[in-house]
Amino acid sequence: MALTQSDQHDSFEKNTSLPYRDLDIERLQSEIAKALHERDYPREGVFAVRLAVEEALVNAYRHGNRRDDSKIVTFTCRIDSECASFEVGDEGPGFDISSVPDPTDEANLEVPSGRGLLLMREYMSLLEFIEPGNRLRMTYRRVRD
Repeated sequence: MALTQSDQHDSFEKNTSLPYRDLDIERLQSEIAKALHERDYPREGVFAVRLAVEEALVNAYRHGNRRDDSKIVTFTCRIDSECASFEVGDEGPGFDISSVPDPTDEANLEVPSGRGLLLMREYMSLLEFIEPGNRLRMTYRRVRD
């Protein structure tokens, strides 16, 4: 188990590598929200980041690690006054993003799969899957008034 954290005046960083059963998503979301609030991110931005981080972590466990509690989920974040960057990884074989059905297509409206990816795409400034598809990078860029 590796857990490191750095909280300086200008940036907040956190790195975690844990089995999913030991990962406290709510606590992690609270730490991230606190770091965002301390850097004056808007309320809507804090909500967007919290939701995207939760979706990414849950997807890594459910789909990547196939609900195997012994497999590791990795999480890295860096938050400064301009952007918040995250990387989530799992021990699964990866997947092809194009194979996920579009949840907004009328034929898929009743299918629960794909909604988390849609939310992450909508809320984050950048969403990128790293080959073979078992790592995800997300960035939220702060919008200035």
